[in-house]
Amino acid sequence: MSRNARDKRNTTELPPELTQARRFGKTRSAQSRALLEDYVELIADLLATAGEARPTDIARRLGVSHATAINTISRLKREGLAKGLPYRGVFLTDTGQALAERTRARHRIVVDVLVALGVPTEIAEADAEGIEHHVSEVTLKAFTHFLQTPGFQRSSRKALSSSGTSPSRTLA
Repeated sequence: MSRNARDKRNTTELPPELTQARRFGKTRSAQSRALLEDYVELIADLLATAGEARPTDIARRLGVSHATAINTISRLKREGLAKGLPYRGVFLTDTGQALAERTRARHRIVVDVLVALGVPTEIAEADAEGIEHHVSEVTLKAFTHFLQTPGFQRSSRKALSSSGTSPSRTLA
């Protein structure tokens, strides 16, 4: 076999340049947006449970420095997602609250699908933190459809059993 034939057989077909650039651009955009989504989701949770969202609490819960939290909160404010009151912490604007709710809903759908596939809940929660920011609306709709499929009972979606086997899908 000639070297050219071997080389052609071992290479993968690249997508067209514009297609590949669009895919990478989508990923970069999602990574940038993921940070903001994590912050607004946490701020909403802190406001709901503690009545306030202080930069110190945000930094501790996200595992970042106080300076990093302050910089990101400033970005949230510039983008109209949050506002600050002197000596009162951080609050979400209506836009920020809506983003937090959408992000939380995406998170729940991703967790539910992972658990339905047999992933233990603790791992599903951790994995969903990354996946939720990169999944498209089309994929989310497919996930939702899967979870609502007749014959698929929510009670059958238990994490891996101690034997290491995944739950079987309950059919109607």
